[in-house]
Amino acid sequence: MTVNKQQSTGGPIRWGIIGCGDVTEVKSGPAFNRVPGSSLLAVMRRDPDKLADYARRHGVPKTYASAEQLIQAPEIDAVYIATPPGSHREYALQVARANKHCCIEKPMALNHRECEDILAAFDASAGELFVAYYRRSLPRFLKIKQWLEAGRIGSVRHVSWRFTRPPSPRDLSAEYDWHTDPAVSGGGHFIDLACHGLDLFIYLLGDITSAQGVAANQQGLYPAEDAVAACWMFESGTTGSGFWNFGASARSDEAIIDGSTGSIRFSIFGDSPFVLETAAGTEVSTIEHPENIQYFHIENMVRHLNGELEHPSPGRQAHKATWVMDRILRGYQAERRDNEARPQQAEMRTETSTGQSAR
Repeated sequence: MTVNKQQSTGGPIRWGIIGCGDVTEVKSGPAFNRVPGSSLLAVMRRDPDKLADYARRHGVPKTYASAEQLIQAPEIDAVYIATPPGSHREYALQVARANKHCCIEKPMALNHRECEDILAAFDASAGELFVAYYRRSLPRFLKIKQWLEAGRIGSVRHVSWRFTRPPSPRDLSAEYDWHTDPAVSGGGHFIDLACHGLDLFIYLLGDITSAQGVAANQQGLYPAEDAVAACWMFESGTTGSGFWNFGASARSDEAIIDGSTGSIRFSIFGDSPFVLETAAGTEVSTIEHPENIQYFHIENMVRHLNGELEHPSPGRQAHKATWVMDRILRGYQAERRDNEARPQQAEMRTETSTGQSAR
């Protein structure tokens, strides 16, 4: 069932944030008050001291001890879920039942099956669903999209992305990090970071119809994969490939879109110059990121809710990157589940053979 979606009544969109952690300090949180027609009214975090500190520093008037209280608060129009992916489905379903608008941090959920549950819930809700793939709203990537649509490199043949970095101090320590706990994040740093680029490629080049990959845990520093290689196919016939390694000697981040008459070279995460190369010569453009990198994403949500435009990153688009990552990691995750099951199966066979568990 699809219901008519609510639009703004003319006042500011009043936001509440669930999980006001690091991602909301600069990237997103302040922009909810800086964007015209938007107001950050409330925040929720389980740690009461950190909650109070965040509200004080960011000038947020209301705090809530539980996500349910914030979601049900009548003064809240829209909820930004900024928690780890393991809780996205649970909170999103609550927001949908409350008929509130919702923005979910990326990736949308632990896996594509959970994404489908969220999409179904918002199909039956009066609330709109967005996901924080903010690169679809950043001017530097809109410039690349303009180049592609203008045919500056002819027909697109292939896109490739290489991302490497050394292990972080946190990776090397014994300190717990939810980013590398598959039960909470869905995987490792690949899930956290690759989703941005894959979603951007879908935005620039169209839907991906098939994908496959290999992965490994080369360093043994944490439970998740730290090396991934993949290839995929777009609906148009354009091919794609990627390589991500989180135990390399140096950081690199370069994407290349190759066409029949030229190429575009750029960074997914940095704001270094991006380069268009054709037979006519080389064109270099520099468009820096805004201070709050989600500013234009939030502005577009507000304008969408006011009926001014269609947001480029609705839930119906955002789930596609998760589908691709599921396909890339499918073999690795199946093998990991098998390896985890083997010791248990061996133990059961041993107990049975000695009569300890035979019933």
